[in-house]
Amino acid sequence: MNLQLNKPLIVFDLETTGISISTDRIVEIACIKVFPDGREETRLERINPGMPIPPEVIAIHGITDADVADKPKFAELARELATFMQGCDFAGFNSNKFDFPMLVEEFLRAGVDFDVENRKFIDAQRIFHMMEPRNLSAAYKFYCEKNLENAHSAEADTRATWEIIQSQITRYPQLKNTIDELGKVSGQNNLVDLAGRMIYNAEGKEVFNFGKHRGKSVEQIFKQEPGYYQWMMDNDFSLDTKRRLTKIKLRMKFATN
Repeated sequence: MNLQLNKPLIVFDLETTGISISTDRIVEIACIKVFPDGREETRLERINPGMPIPPEVIAIHGITDADVADKPKFAELARELATFMQGCDFAGFNSNKFDFPMLVEEFLRAGVDFDVENRKFIDAQRIFHMMEPRNLSAAYKFYCEKNLENAHSAEADTRATWEIIQSQITRYPQLKNTIDELGKVSGQNNLVDLAGRMIYNAEGKEVFNFGKHRGKSVEQIFKQEPGYYQWMMDNDFSLDTKRRLTKIKLRMKFATN
């Protein structure tokens, strides 16, 4: 069974300097752009993160400072990458929690307002954990009956992820082979910000999804604790989260004028 596409799908993976969306940077991005007619276009970029890559991270993906010393910084590639990804949906492995928020954060740092409003996000890990709780190498073995060579190479992980998604929609008849359906299963639909600090509740209202105000209305907290907005703006939250907070804050302001 083939995945039904109404527009191109970007299957991608990132290698980074660490796991902090706000302070770490991308060192490699691999993409497979799958078109509705089945054509595929691949792209692999090494990126100079502008900061040292910690030894413990190098031990995982094998990319050293020397490997990226002469590579362009993300800001130099941002507009070209945004054009390549324009009008596409996205898929990855653990991408909803990390890779996609990290990618959007890099675009924002580069001054590129990367539109995420009308895109769908498939997370093969979310589907895998729902059906067969394991990791990427085990998923590849389980679904594709192959051993994953060069694990933690962005290119190898990206290719494995695309093969896994195709196998998942064949294996599980309860999964509809559409981007809309897989996006819902991947759990991105109720997020206000990509980091998941805010979500929409059953009434479609923004509520906090962390800390002491978990489950409480963002607007209500801003009314009760006017300083909470500034506390979040001053602390280590992603630029995307802060941008969403500011939109809510401005909406409240203009609604009262």
